[in-house]
This record gives sequence, structure tokens and C-alpha cells, in this order.
Amino acid sequence: RNPLGPATIVHQRHDAGARRGTAAIGRRAQNFAADVLARHVTLELECIDRVYCNLYVPKLQRDLGVVGFIREHLGRPVASTAVLAERTGAFYAEIKEFAARDGIPVVQFAPGQRKDDVMHEHLAAFQAAGRTEGVLFIGRAQEKNTVFRTEKRRAADGRAYPWIVRATSVVNQFYVHCVDEDFGAFFIKFSSYFPYGGKLLINGHHYAQAQAAKAGIGFEPLDNGFAACDDVPALQAICDRFGPADIQRFFDRWSSIIPTPFTAKDRAAGYCYELSMRQLEVARTLVFDHPT
Repeated sequence: RNPLGPATIVHQRHDAGARRGTAAIGRRAQNFAADVLARHVTLELECIDRVYCNLYVPKLQRDLGVVGFIREHLGRPVASTAVLAERTGAFYAEIKEFAARDGIPVVQFAPGQRKDDVMHEHLAAFQAAGRTEGVLFIGRAQEKNTVFRTEKRRAADGRAYPWIVRATSVVNQFYVHCVDEDFGAFFIKFSSYFPYGGKLLINGHHYAQAQAAKAGIGFEPLDNGFAACDDVPALQAICDRFGPADIQRFFDRWSSIIPTPFTAKDRAAGYCYELSMRQLEVARTLVFDHPT
């Protein structure tokens, strides 16, 4: 027995019926809108957009790994990050030599400056010169990064000894902005301070545009997508094929072209960059025709 009385029961049933009716009307409206829109879609495409990856050396993610690098790989008797300063200096020198040899501009990013704007300026000049692949410029910026530092600690008997700890510091970052014939514009960023972490930014739409052009598929490009395409199924197949193996091959190729902080001897000992996903954006593009 309902303590609120029969009138309440009738009212509740009435409300439930009204809700069901409203939901049905809403579904019909949605289906009608979807049907109308579907008749005006000229292009529908799903594609990976921005792919932002971490670059890291697995063996150097912990303090004990850093100790092993210094003592076992470099053969230094004392595990102190002070000995790594010369490696940072060598990386600086290699960046400068690389830029000077190939006539690559070096840009000091100002605080708050949009790096994308600088990239588009250099990309326009690069393409105007008829070039399709190469390094656009190298940018330098100071940013907060994870580093390893050496602290002085004391044993129970008062003796001082070095101790490596993880820390955060503002250090130079080198942005190597490039253009690839298969991937379009991208950048690889390296920290100037040990363990030299990095980032890779590529764009799936730029990859799809390059592959479509190679396949002879006619399309109207947008800065970050497509406005029209002569063969949408073929373009969608290109987007669907894009995956981790393509990104790995791409990074392996470019890391052999541009300066990197680790030497051939380091890499032979297993100090190699691996990639992990930091950010992934997936886009669904719908292009509509003009209303009549």
C-alpha cells in the first residue's frame, strides 16, 4: 500500500508516460536530423591527428641506472653527475656544427612565443625554395625538465660521499623542426641535460596527405585535414594503415640524420631511445555540401 495515496501513484504513472513520449520524440528528431545531414555529407573520414610521444632510455629512468652508466659504461670510479657535463658540452657542439654545416637557422624562442608560428614561417620559405624534405630550423628554449643531480651526504662517521637523486630543473631544450616526404612537418625535441629525455610530435593527417599525393589521389588539403577527396575509400585505407611500426621506422631514420645526445658506443651498450605515447588525438571529419 502506497503511504502517499492513490493520487500520487496516478501522477507518477502519468509522469512516466510523459517521459517515454518525450524520449520517443527525441529519438525521432535525432534520426530525422541524422538522415538530413547524411544526405549533405560530401566527405567523411576518420584519421589519427596529433601523435605526441615521449623519448626515453629505459636503463636511465632510475638512480641506480645512472650510477651504472657512470661507473660501468663510462668507467668512472665515482658516481657523480659532474662527469656528464662534458657530454652535454659535446652535444651542444654537435648541434652547432650540424647547423653551421648545413646552413640551418638556429632560433632562440622568446618566452610566450608561439612555436607553431615560427615553424610556419620557416616552412613557407622552405617550400618556396622547392624543397620537400630536410631540417627547417633548430629552436632553443628553456623549460622545466626531470634531471639527475648529485648531492653531498655524510656517513655516520662523518665522511662525505656523493649521492645521485632525481630532481627538476629549468634547462635548455633543442627543438629540431623538420619536413619529411612521408610525414610532413614534425619536430623532435631533446633535453640538453642528462638523461636527455625528448619528445616527438607528428601528425597523422600530414602523413595521410603525403601518402595520398604519392598514390595519385586527388584531394583538397586543409592545414590539418582534408576539405575534399576524389577517392575517399582509398584515403580512409591510408589512414587505417597508419600505426606504431610506421612511427618507429620514421624515428629510427631521423635519429640517424640529426644530432642526438647518445653516441654509437652508448647505443651499442643498450642506451637507446624508446617511444611511449604521451598524447594521441583522433579526428572524425565531416564535410557538408553547400545549401541549395
